[in-house]
Amino acid sequence: MPESALMRVDLFDFDLPDERIALRPAEPRDSARLLVVDPNAKNQLSDHRVGDLTSFLQAGDALVFNDTKVIPAQLEGIRHRDGAGGQQVSATLHMRIGPNRWKAFAKPGKRIKQDDRISFGHSGESCFLGSLDATVEEKGEAGEVTLLFDLSGPALDEAIAAVGHIPLPPYIAAKRPEDERDRADYQTIYAREEGAVAAPTAGLHFTPGLFEALDRAGIERHFVTLHVGAGTFLPVKADDTADHRMHLESGTVSAATAARLNAVKANGGRIVCVGTTSLRLIESAAEESGEIRAWSGATGIFITPGYRFKAVDMLMTNFHLPRSTLFMLVSAFSGLDTMRAAYDHAIQTGYRFYSYGDASLLFRKD
Repeated sequence: MPESALMRVDLFDFDLPDERIALRPAEPRDSARLLVVDPNAKNQLSDHRVGDLTSFLQAGDALVFNDTKVIPAQLEGIRHRDGAGGQQVSATLHMRIGPNRWKAFAKPGKRIKQDDRISFGHSGESCFLGSLDATVEEKGEAGEVTLLFDLSGPALDEAIAAVGHIPLPPYIAAKRPEDERDRADYQTIYAREEGAVAAPTAGLHFTPGLFEALDRAGIERHFVTLHVGAGTFLPVKADDTADHRMHLESGTVSAATAARLNAVKANGGRIVCVGTTSLRLIESAAEESGEIRAWSGATGIFITPGYRFKAVDMLMTNFHLPRSTLFMLVSAFSGLDTMRAAYDHAIQTGYRFYSYGDASLLFRKD
């Protein structure tokens, strides 16, 4: 069977009313709604709360979380060329490729050229002890650039933290500015490995109390790392899925975690990924046999209907954009017709969509 089938992108389109887009998370986090979707059941859809999660899991199952930590990767600055001051620009860092080099999406992309110098800081002004300066080392497609920073390693990390902003998804940023609440709201409680531009948003629903309930129910917790890039927000502009190119994201599955997850499967437990990022990483690390191996590197795995899942049994995820690679992924997991029906139900019954929205728990289609 092919990894994925060639499909028209408009099959994954749907109308979403503006008022369904959540601008703040639920309080408390685990009070968010949870739509349970089981394509193999007679009644495929049922409405619950995230706090009910343990009702759908069994002792011996394992939840897999992405422990990446969002950095303030939105930078504002002034472009300089030939020694002259110039235009205000913005850059969203999306993948680190060296101690002092980052891939970024820059605006206005068309006017930025190779060898331009950019001084980053709050609103284009200098930051503490001077400015955070970079050279445009390379210019790619669709506004992507490679930035070579003057600082390196921990010193660069500190400077980015000082002058950067949390890069809220465009559908939130268009409605309100980022504020101090977002520094906490747009971060999971277990975030540990710095490097993400976007939060693994299904994980935003978890609280210490929910973790305690999962422990009492005998549900294992394991962590992998995939640094989510800004490419996750890019729409699919191609007419056919075969013509879409995924941006790479770097991640790691440790040998210990791989061994533990293989043991879970061997003992009859299920692997339940929290978020599409952990699912994409586990599927990247899985052999055709379903065995998960230790893995580290960059993945551009693109999952569409026709993909044969190797290791993941269930998926907890938020509600995604029309025509997005993530809606394609959930359609591959639970079936396109089932997911179209699930999203229609969610829209009609007031579920909140996107990063700060409600969640779904999906069973894999047999």
